[in-house]
Amino acid sequence: MSNKNWSFDQESATWDKNPGRVKVANDIADAILGQQILTPEMNVLEFGCGTGLLTLRLLPLVRSVTGVDSSEGMLGVLRSKIEDHHLTNLRLHHLDLEKGDVLEGSYDLVVCSMTLHHVKETGPLLAQFFKVTAPRGYLCIADLDPDDGQFHGDNDTVFHHGFERAVLRRALEDAGYGEIRDRTAATITKPIAGGGMREFGVFLVVGRKGDRGQHNI
Repeated sequence: MSNKNWSFDQESATWDKNPGRVKVANDIADAILGQQILTPEMNVLEFGCGTGLLTLRLLPLVRSVTGVDSSEGMLGVLRSKIEDHHLTNLRLHHLDLEKGDVLEGSYDLVVCSMTLHHVKETGPLLAQFFKVTAPRGYLCIADLDPDDGQFHGDNDTVFHHGFERAVLRRALEDAGYGEIRDRTAATITKPIAGGGMREFGVFLVVGRKGDRGQHNI
């Protein structure tokens, strides 16, 4: 098991007890809802679903959600929620990019929230997102603005200290998406090493696939 998976497995039992995490998940959900792209007919893929804080906000508004994550601990917490609430339109899959796992299926919306900075090679992942996005489907990525490595107390599992929005928009274009836009989705205020508090920005970038799945730059 990688250090990354071990860390998330260890934290999974108490993950939802952090009010800051709950708030940012709700803020990101509100930002996605504000794009007015969700429909009751949508099948959604959430990459890095964790314990389902965002998943369960989106679930009542779409046909189905498929959640994938590399942490069995996180998925275990979400499986308990599925059982407790008798959810029939939420499916979960364990998927680990480091072991060569790949995304499969076709989805009207692909969501990746606060996960991309934990992925070493983002280009191949964006290509996978494009492959499983249905024609005229959407990709929504929420992640950190550049943070100088100060957001996480421990950067062992972090490969990117946030993203420049313009750079990520170009990466989505290179992957094949069009109609790309971004907005601020949330702000997080937390203590940083050395003392004091800092405000970190969280963005939402949205792109759309062309009619026949072609690059529509």
